[in-house]
Amino acid sequence: MSHVTIDERLDDPETARAEGRRKMDWAEAHMPILAELRESFSAEQPLDGERIAMAMHVEAKTAVLVELLAIGGAEVAITGCNPLSTQNDVSAALNAVDGVTSYAAHGVDTEEYYDGIEATIGVDPTITVDDGADMVTHIHKEHPDLIPQLKGGCEETTTGVHRLRSMADDGALKYPMFAVNDTPMKTLFDNVHGTGESALTNIAATTNLAIAGKTVVVAGYGYCGRGVAKKADGMNADVVVTEVDPRRALEAHMEGHEVRPMAEAASEGDIFVTTTGNRDVIREEHFERMADGVVLANAGHFDVEINLDELDAMAEFTREVRDGVTEYALPDGRRLNVLAEGRLVNLAGPLSMGHPVEVMDQSFGVQAVCVRELAANPDAYDAGVHEVPDELDREVAEVKLDAEGVAIDELSDEQREYMDSWGHGT
Repeated sequence: MSHVTIDERLDDPETARAEGRRKMDWAEAHMPILAELRESFSAEQPLDGERIAMAMHVEAKTAVLVELLAIGGAEVAITGCNPLSTQNDVSAALNAVDGVTSYAAHGVDTEEYYDGIEATIGVDPTITVDDGADMVTHIHKEHPDLIPQLKGGCEETTTGVHRLRSMADDGALKYPMFAVNDTPMKTLFDNVHGTGESALTNIAATTNLAIAGKTVVVAGYGYCGRGVAKKADGMNADVVVTEVDPRRALEAHMEGHEVRPMAEAASEGDIFVTTTGNRDVIREEHFERMADGVVLANAGHFDVEINLDELDAMAEFTREVRDGVTEYALPDGRRLNVLAEGRLVNLAGPLSMGHPVEVMDQSFGVQAVCVRELAANPDAYDAGVHEVPDELDREVAEVKLDAEGVAIDELSDEQREYMDSWGHGT
């Protein structure tokens, strides 16, 4: 079903639109950064004439961002960036927004997934917004003719930024991309608090099992892993961290967590959460050591961190024991439970709602001002990966503080001079 909008996939798109709009309205009411930007975007039309192709997790918070870009004057086409993270009702509500076409649908297969990306590229984009870099790589592979007209793009997540940096290192990235994931207003909040809270919340909701009293094994101690470990510790779990980087391992150790190789942690854990962005983090040698009834969840972008092919080969049979929980029954009687088919547990499970609204308000605020920057200054950035300009990140932070009613100090002229000068000594 190539080039098919969400409305053409649904039996009752009108009812879906109403429910999706209800979700969007709730999110919008708790997103003060995007609310302030909506006022300026509406008045100034900074995206007038822009055509934006997006591949994102299509749920309510994302939809508020998409609507903001359309209000700012852009024509927007969007599809999903994960086969299971789209909420069809939100996709239908987006498709009804003036200036927006949504091809995103839940539960698509691989062919349909890339059909959606292909359809979205049909907007003839001048700017891209991506989560995981599938859109960017597809354009480079299948539509290099579009590259000269692309002013730039924004990448939302760690995995996507890693892919883009690899492309840039190989000389393969041909237009500028903002590493939105790496800017403080995204990394320090979305990755730590967003992933930490949403991963554990969705594990608990999907399984109806307690976190407290369990041993939670967190694979990877980047910002996402730190968040999961911090929140699990706060929920009275024992936390074990696995790492390959000595500095991150030392950081986890100094923050009070046990640090073990996965081969050892496998026999200790009750709940496993992968956050590395790499493949085969949990594999056959680890499955062999796990206790009966363990829960396996992934909070990385792609479904490759838990090697499900090896687990499936080991199992006598599999069955869905609860919505979003697949039990792998091993010959020795042990049962290993995989959540959300090994995909993003905070977005791909049956009850998953993604990160908290307030957290995504910050991340999507950064996305919006980066799109605005690309539209306003298309010649300022060469092909490659760019850090988000600090003044844009600070702009979003200031709006958030104002919304929260938080006041901070300002430097005096004397303090600024002191900080800017190298001449002040003992």
